[in-house]
Amino acid sequence: MFVHALQLTQFRNYTSQTIAITAPKLILVGDNAQGKSNFLEALQLLATGRSSRANRDRELIQQGAEQARIIAQIERREGTVELELILRATGQRTARLNGVTQPRVGSLIGQVNTVFFSSLDLDLVRGGPQERRAWIDGILVQLEPVYAQLSEHYQQVLHQRNALLKHHRLAPVPPDQLSLWDEQLARAGTRLIRRRRRLLERLAPLADHWQAVISGGNEHLTLHYRSRVPAPNDDPEQIEQAFLEQIAQKKPVELYQGASLVGPHRDEVEFLFGETPARLYGSQGQQRTLVLALKLAELHLIEQVIAQPPLLLLDDVLAELDLKRQNYLLNAIGERVQTFVTTTHLGAFEADWLKSACIWRVCKGTLQEDS
Repeated sequence: MFVHALQLTQFRNYTSQTIAITAPKLILVGDNAQGKSNFLEALQLLATGRSSRANRDRELIQQGAEQARIIAQIERREGTVELELILRATGQRTARLNGVTQPRVGSLIGQVNTVFFSSLDLDLVRGGPQERRAWIDGILVQLEPVYAQLSEHYQQVLHQRNALLKHHRLAPVPPDQLSLWDEQLARAGTRLIRRRRRLLERLAPLADHWQAVISGGNEHLTLHYRSRVPAPNDDPEQIEQAFLEQIAQKKPVELYQGASLVGPHRDEVEFLFGETPARLYGSQGQQRTLVLALKLAELHLIEQVIAQPPLLLLDDVLAELDLKRQNYLLNAIGERVQTFVTTTHLGAFEADWLKSACIWRVCKGTLQEDS
């Protein structure tokens, strides 16, 4: 997978910028707040339809403009495609594939795949469960584009059920009406739980491999999906039944609090060294090894599934890794993975790596190739 060109119009601080890309490694260098991360964010949006830095499209559009446009030429194993995404201040989006407007914006998902690794990901271990859920959901969206629809449907059902629970605190809701939403939540939630569990089962051996390699064989890593819906296997009927049983147990508390307490929105992804949760174990350096292992596992799993390497987006992360971990990362990706790196200085890179990279200077939303 290779990005040949990227065009940004009124996106973040880019008024109008088009660059042709010929190298497998692209380094964006510049001071903070100049637009380096915005460049990677555009690729992330094409891959997942989401931004890890913005909750509304209004935040992605240049101040004073009504819309932003991202266009990319991507070479895939099957051939080259042109992806176009138009963002509007109203929240409405338009997606085009090879110039043809798509009936759904989600049609672009799966056309380009990325692994995004930023300095914020180093908090993946110590952060809250919502960060780990977002990480695993971001992978699933790329591997199973339908997951975006399933997740959106679940959020809609969850919102409606929560509204009903809150209303019950003011006036009793008929039991049969609430039971209807219980069933819908269990059915929609089961779809997410099963996919998350299966993904972790595939990621686990890869993450353990990289954890052992980087730690010199001293550490072994286990990934575990801890659900509030206990089910012994992957059978959807059994999971759904266990879901409904948990809802029944929690119903009095849910009615009191006015919120749904059972479902994938409350589940946790655990990283364990032996039986010990990683967030309670070891040094900051060991936890950074863990996150690096997770990202390398993510990269290799996506490559296995789509039969070609995804893009690797490294947002200001090399400065946070010591030389040993940098070398593991850079050696693991080699020349086969097109890599985009942002940095404030070039001192973190070995001379050989710089020689094989294309370097662009970023200043106030303008890119200029470094000669």
